[in-house]
Amino acid sequence: MVPLWQRPPRAVYLHVPFCRRRCGYCNFTLVAGRSDLIQPYLDSIALEMAAYDDLPCQVDTIFLGGGTPSQVRDDHWRQLAAMLHRNFPLSADGEWSVEVNPEDVDRGYLEQLRTDGVTRVSLGVQSLSDDKLRTLEREHTGQQARDAIQLAIDIMDTVSADLIFAAPNETLSRWKDDLASVIDLGVDHISTYGLTFEQGAAFWSQRGKGLLKTVGEELELDMYLLAIESLIGAGFEHYEISNFARPGNRCRHNECYWTGATYHAIGPGAARHLKGRRETNHRSTTEYLRRLQEGRSPVAESDEADDRERALEVLVFGLRRIDGVDRDWFLANTGFNLDDLGGQALQEYRGEGWLQDDGRRIALSRRGLVISDSLWGRLLAS
Repeated sequence: MVPLWQRPPRAVYLHVPFCRRRCGYCNFTLVAGRSDLIQPYLDSIALEMAAYDDLPCQVDTIFLGGGTPSQVRDDHWRQLAAMLHRNFPLSADGEWSVEVNPEDVDRGYLEQLRTDGVTRVSLGVQSLSDDKLRTLEREHTGQQARDAIQLAIDIMDTVSADLIFAAPNETLSRWKDDLASVIDLGVDHISTYGLTFEQGAAFWSQRGKGLLKTVGEELELDMYLLAIESLIGAGFEHYEISNFARPGNRCRHNECYWTGATYHAIGPGAARHLKGRRETNHRSTTEYLRRLQEGRSPVAESDEADDRERALEVLVFGLRRIDGVDRDWFLANTGFNLDDLGGQALQEYRGEGWLQDDGRRIALSRRGLVISDSLWGRLLAS
């Protein structure tokens, strides 16, 4: 039995770090207002790909995230697409996702994506409320988001929308309206995220100075539960803590992460999982470019864990999925008995009602879902 973490990769993530501006809540790896770096970036990812000895590598999923991948257009996009076709040819029924901002959407751009093989766009909608969008410092309006969704549905195979809840001053009623409006537009997939305040982001310091009025934990929990109720009621499957899909429209690339599979990752800040080793490229885009142009490795961090530690990762990732983890599947794909591996932590989680267990599989209960982030540390330390 070859464990999951030693199997050949069937997925690739490409990080595109360009944005017009940085939103107040964002601490992602990106550069704002630096379109002059797009060509050096393309040259550098070509160098990074050339350094791998297993390319070309056929994959089942490609995911372009950011940043804002839709900032790379026209000739630059054609260069990027050609590199991906050459180094990561997509299988016949493969999924190719690109994150797109609503203000970047036009018919010509989406038709170019489709022509080049993109099957799925993930729109950074965040809200359809102009007031909330201004609070979140987004560039688009609610109407631009609606228009972008409708155009994408007309052209692309699959359309996903990201939504943020628990924005400053947001009410449960306004969040309900956001959900209902996006559902009514007919997207195939919705991801919902509670607003987080990350050190290094502008909102972090603004909150510290009392300039942002945040919602309380109880209201944020009510918003999350409302999302679950509304989306399931509208026919979506709740298949991961933050993700909902109409039947047949789950994000296959993200399921690669949640099942512990291996994958390539290219670009600044990109984190890969290959041959049991996790590596993360330098988060600074300029340092990433400099290293590659000087013939040096872009890797800033690496971690080579033993089989037991990797199996625990598979267990934690698997519990993010609403379906949970099947005992027979886990043993066949990791070589470890799930109950022996999870030990006392799993017993405690069952006793507290945070886990459901039907004898075949374990999964987070509704109570477990809402506190899931607090459960992983104890489990990883088992």
